[in-house]
Amino acid sequence: MNLNNAVAIVTGGASGLGLATVEEFLARGAKVAIFDMNEAAGQAVVDANPGRVIFAKVNVADEQSTQAGVEATLAAFGAVHVAVNCAGIGTAGKTLDRDSKALPLDSFAKVIQVNLIGTFNVARLAAQAMANNTPDADGQRGVIINTASVAAFDGQTGQAAYSASKGGVVGMTLPMARDLSRYGVRVNTIAPGIFDTPMMKGVSEEYRQPLIAMVQNPKRFGDPAEYGRLCVTIVENNYLNAETIRLDGGIRMQAK
Repeated sequence: MNLNNAVAIVTGGASGLGLATVEEFLARGAKVAIFDMNEAAGQAVVDANPGRVIFAKVNVADEQSTQAGVEATLAAFGAVHVAVNCAGIGTAGKTLDRDSKALPLDSFAKVIQVNLIGTFNVARLAAQAMANNTPDADGQRGVIINTASVAAFDGQTGQAAYSASKGGVVGMTLPMARDLSRYGVRVNTIAPGIFDTPMMKGVSEEYRQPLIAMVQNPKRFGDPAEYGRLCVTIVENNYLNAETIRLDGGIRMQAK
């Protein structure tokens, strides 16, 4: 699928991996709808790209909020061709804490609600819009890219909720791709390692270095632009479907 003049929804698009994806898509001629909760950051991207970007304040875990965002995208640009799910939270908590107290169920449920249910919510509504597109010569109407994590495979201590949410994203990749094949909509997932997002830039070297030591090659955190460029590749390569791709420099996370 050609990104030039395509319309993409990017959740979490106001910062981090989502913003890097927005920038890569814009560089290739796409129009972008940013779904995020950070209005100031999202509006800054709109102001820098007049006519090519809209912002919608969307809670991905809320059906009405997400539907309103999709409708705003259709009203502004007339279609949805690509959806990239980057929105997520990473709250940590052990199953039992040091005092043998169980993790509050609400804490676990919130991570699942945002990371897993929110991803499916956006994907299903974006797919509904994509189904109305005219197929290209290869029968393509749309592309969905979901974001898992290496924690889906190598969850660390305290990551039961996060790993479960991201493992769910991996697990629904193939069945969703099968569900949507008749409509010409491809579904792939990226499982990133540790990327140099604003959050990671703010932590100390004492915390960063042991994480970098787990990376095989190159010995650094990922550059968010590398995530964005992989999203471009997935969109442009029509034969890439139903796959989960680790983008992690070969990292294998230790227990802690």
